[in-house]
Amino acid sequence: MQRIIGVTELQRRFRSVFDEVSHKNVPYVLTRGSRPEAVLISYEDFLRYQNLHEKGVLARFDDLMARMAIQNAAFTDEEVAADVEAALAELNR
Repeated sequence: MQRIIGVTELQRRFRSVFDEVSHKNVPYVLTRGSRPEAVLISYEDFLRYQNLHEKGVLARFDDLMARMAIQNAAFTDEEVAADVEAALAELNR
């Protein structure tokens, strides 16, 4: 279960909060005033989040590549290469 702590209180209790996060895997929502501004999570949770985020990005990229393949199925590689060359020539003007 997550806990909420103000930044000032975090400064006073940093060591105990850090130990809870790192040893007991308790996430903390850090607030300034009454607004949540950041989260303190364990390194394992951070790695899991990064992995999920990366998988999501890769899945969106795979979806984009599949849609591009459908759109480009009607064109030959030579036609695509000619279009790329024309676009590069236009950029270099």
